[in-house]
Amino acid sequence: MGRVAGRSCIVTGAARGIGRAIGEALVEEGADVCFADINGDAAAEVAEGAMGRVNGSGARVTHAAVDVTDREQVRAMIAHAVERFGKLDVKFNNAGVNKPMNFLDVTEENWNFIMGVNGLGCLIGMQEAARQMIAQGTGGKIVNTASIASRQGFDNVAPYCASKHAVVSLTQSGARDLAKHNITVTGFAPGVVATEMWDQVDKDLMNIGAAERPGQAMEEFSTGILRGRVARPDDITGTTTFLASKDSDYMTGQIVMIDGGMTLV
Repeated sequence: MGRVAGRSCIVTGAARGIGRAIGEALVEEGADVCFADINGDAAAEVAEGAMGRVNGSGARVTHAAVDVTDREQVRAMIAHAVERFGKLDVKFNNAGVNKPMNFLDVTEENWNFIMGVNGLGCLIGMQEAARQMIAQGTGGKIVNTASIASRQGFDNVAPYCASKHAVVSLTQSGARDLAKHNITVTGFAPGVVATEMWDQVDKDLMNIGAAERPGQAMEEFSTGILRGRVARPDDITGTTTFLASKDSDYMTGQIVMIDGGMTLV
């Protein structure tokens, strides 16, 4: 059996990219997983595909459509997972957005959109997961997705950087408050990962004049990666499954960097 066998998990932003990979890796190691995403149809499709990864472990899979900035939708998602699996052990607050704009061009709309999903969405997800775990009386784990952008600011993604700094602070604050309930709060910070989100960011950077050709931004960021290449989603999942497992029970309030050596702090 895998490291997370029998654990009930929710992953938001799970219809693609890192979130999808997190959920699929959890299923492969025996966890029950709710794949949740604002694109409910895509989440359903990914969940159906994940059933092929059960491999006789008895793991169960479900899906939910959710806007992580809407508290009632988040509550409904958690209620659905609990009804399906009987409990909630691990909540991944992974849903995130980015929309590059040059620093002097950042608008209130851009700021509110990014901070709403990445900051407020993380807070709501933490709160509602914690309320369920406290009601169960069994403790649990909350895992937040930060970023290399939580360690330094970049000129054309300022709101994104601010939002990921917020994720770090929320992780620390939650860890302090929820320890008495036997709930740990950790996070992980990817660097440059080859996902659909990065493909869109690459286009956006060209649109604002921050890059001249496709792939340029990723190439320039990659020059500082000590491991010599950008990450794939499966480079992240060894750590995320660890954070969902009992092996990380003595960790809380920490952010694990998974950036190939881009930042050494």
